[in-house]
Amino acid sequence: MLNTGSTGFMLLATSLVMLMTPGLAFFYGGLSCKRNILGIMMQSFVSMGLTTVLWFIVGYSLCFSGGEGAIIGNLDKMFLNGITPIAMFKDTGFPELVFVAYQMMFAIITPALITGAFANRVTFKAYIIFLVLWQLFVYYPFVHMVWGGGLLAEMGIIDFAGGIVVHATAGFAALASVFYVGSRRYRRTKPNSIPLMAIGTALLWFGWYGFNAGSELNVDGITALAFLNSDIAASFAAITWMIIEWSRERKPKFVGLMTGAVAGLATITPAAGLVSLPVAALMGILGSIVCYFAVHLKNKMEWDDALDVWGVHGVGGVTGTILLGVFASTVVNPAGTDGLLYGGTAFFIKEVVVVAATSVYAFVFTYIMLMLINAVTPVKVTEEEQLVGLDISLHGECAYDTIH
Repeated sequence: MLNTGSTGFMLLATSLVMLMTPGLAFFYGGLSCKRNILGIMMQSFVSMGLTTVLWFIVGYSLCFSGGEGAIIGNLDKMFLNGITPIAMFKDTGFPELVFVAYQMMFAIITPALITGAFANRVTFKAYIIFLVLWQLFVYYPFVHMVWGGGLLAEMGIIDFAGGIVVHATAGFAALASVFYVGSRRYRRTKPNSIPLMAIGTALLWFGWYGFNAGSELNVDGITALAFLNSDIAASFAAITWMIIEWSRERKPKFVGLMTGAVAGLATITPAAGLVSLPVAALMGILGSIVCYFAVHLKNKMEWDDALDVWGVHGVGGVTGTILLGVFASTVVNPAGTDGLLYGGTAFFIKEVVVVAATSVYAFVFTYIMLMLINAVTPVKVTEEEQLVGLDISLHGECAYDTIH
């Protein structure tokens, strides 16, 4: 039976998650150099179009149709076959079409996250092939295994909103892409527009409420908990990052404050509806510390993860998943499970093993996939194209009339 309240809320949550992809485009666009703003932003926006097409044809079916206990679903719902406006999604009270749209927004933003790692270095044609293959062989299987009743779900793995499915896969795929394409020939470490990045951060933070609270797939106390946990973790993480940077560099940095907020959001994502408010604050602090030093390590090792996708999203997602294994409590959410602190040793071990295995798989497969794509079409742009900038060399457009 249709529940108009739940339906309305889920449509709102879907809209919020959709807004995160343009937000990501602004975030990455502000961090990039002026010659590559449009190129990096287009990589996010093209995912909105191409991923929707792929999701309509096979994506939703492979993720959420059949294949109980398996690695991937079947093709029974190709082209959204059999999903009518009156067909309800399980016993949630909202139409399955709403769930299709909600999950599609996750599919859109996940591969777009990776683009910040190889900014200014990858050809658009190679990226299009990457976008399709990565979803088919990395994202869809993990969605099905964790959220679609597949193998990992049957093992008892819990990922409330995407620490494993979204952030670990994207973050470690990003690191693999950095190792494959190498460093930028003409590196620029300073953002071209911090205000543009601030707009992106605001949209991401705002949209993340739909990302996490909507993952309850209901309107209840856990929905409110996930909402508030998201804000608390982001806030504590932002202030923690600012304090660390202030103490180490003698000045509080706006970019650091915003980066810390995103790290906190990535860290709380797998646990948003499964831990208490004080734990969310602690996860924000710990996530910020771990991600800050991951970025510091990346810089020390000279890995050219241009926009810190691995250090923030990958490490944040892994950290949050491990902390979920520690702090999850059925007192907070009876539908969840107990973590290490409450006797759930087996759950903790499973979460750690699975998030580690996921990260390794995403890394290895992405590296091999880029090698195969390069055999078909060049993955890395030329030094001349890097010098001119991808906006002009690949797209024939520029963000500003005059670029100095």
